[in-house]
Amino acid sequence: MPSPPCAPDRVRRVACIGAGVIGGGWVAHFLARGYDVTAWDPAPDAEVKLRRLVDAAWPALEQIGLAEGASPDRLTLAPTLEEAVAEADFVQESAPEKLELKRSLLAQLDAAAPAGVVIASSTSGYPMTDMQTEATDPGRLLVGHPFNPPYLIPLVEVVGGEKTDPAAVEWASAFYTAAAKSVITMDRELPGFIANRLQEALWREALHMVANGEATVKDIDDSITEGPGLRWAFMGPCLTFALAGGEGGMGHMLDHFGPSLKSPWTRLEAPELDDSLRTAMVDGCDEAAAGRSIAQLVAERDQGVINVLRATGRLPEQRNEGGDK
Repeated sequence: MPSPPCAPDRVRRVACIGAGVIGGGWVAHFLARGYDVTAWDPAPDAEVKLRRLVDAAWPALEQIGLAEGASPDRLTLAPTLEEAVAEADFVQESAPEKLELKRSLLAQLDAAAPAGVVIASSTSGYPMTDMQTEATDPGRLLVGHPFNPPYLIPLVEVVGGEKTDPAAVEWASAFYTAAAKSVITMDRELPGFIANRLQEALWREALHMVANGEATVKDIDDSITEGPGLRWAFMGPCLTFALAGGEGGMGHMLDHFGPSLKSPWTRLEAPELDDSLRTAMVDGCDEAAAGRSIAQLVAERDQGVINVLRATGRLPEQRNEGGDK
């Protein structure tokens, strides 16, 4: 692929293709980091919904701290895909998870974007090798997988396909870092990447428990938010388990608890998502919501993430106008 037109820390305009929950979250994040953002989505009401999403996210972004010059006014909606990417220094694609759609769309973006501009897909599971098959310059196509909402959750997983230029992966990782993301650069493709595979295993076990009447939805959620989730906010499962070994660390933990790995504690095959299980999950979540709307739950989630980030030292403490805490 040709060299990118600018250095990762010199990007000024980002194109966001697809403006749903993930794409719109990316738009909010890039705006908050001071970029000019051009978005495109074929839905007739895309602009109304996107601006509403950005407006809803902005109070949370103000708490985090905006970059100099950051403003929702720096968002432009383009009438065509070609116009959206014409002046882009970086492209973030966030279309629905349909493989043929991804292939076709990435090929269109490759044909329309300026030479050398890196194009990243927000796909939550498809390998780039499977998506870059129709592109003329597949070397600049890679995965930049975020977590919802992208404007608050720091993690992005970056990985290329078989035809991706390693220099594009390096450039994208540096760009995301400059854009205030926490980057994992993977050295090989893995279906579902890393974090999704881990949370999918937990999700499947939760479905089994509900399907078998072993736990309620509330029991499962409380077991995480009141238990290991409090540790996972600042320390991952591996290091947490290492601490369970005391001064002997992970070695002692494995020697002591290793035999339990043969115990039938988990079922790693997904259960049949039949009507009964679906109803149990939906009803359980309705019960857990306790009358709160989706908008209220989103606001509570956003504030909760901010509080955890601040409490664990990843955000500065908020100060009042007088300078006191």
